Amino acid sequence: MSRNAMWLVLVGGVLVIVGVLLQAFSIAAWTRGAGEGALDMHNANSMTVHLGQILIVIGAIWAYWRRWVPIGLAILFLVLSFLQLVAVGDTDTSGGWVHGLHGLLAIVVLFVGAAYLHVAVRELDPRGRRADSG
Repeated sequence: MSRNAMWLVLVGGVLVIVGVLLQAFSIAAWTRGAGEGALDMHNANSMTVHLGQILIVIGAIWAYWRRWVPIGLAILFLVLSFLQLVAVGDTDTSGGWVHGLHGLLAIVVLFVGAAYLHVAVRELDPRGRRADSG
């Protein structure tokens, strides 16, 4: 396994966690009347999250090449990320439960990003205690 690949996963995990938390803060502020700046912040931080997701997927595929279960999970994370993005639906129409899926899936993306971050930290542990060593 490549340490460089795990660094991509680690950086990606941090970007996902920070980005999702900033997005949650900014959208909550916007709904409580903080103004268009909060919505702009929410939209801008989506790029941070997407970059983190892409780094996680590329790093995981690179690190686990020819180990199909971890690669499949990385691709599943990419599909989840896409579903979370499209679950926002048409924001110009009121109602619709599909809008709630956007927020719910953001929480799932947050936890999956944290899980990948945890794996990367364990794999990069300088004391040699890696996940595959028991």
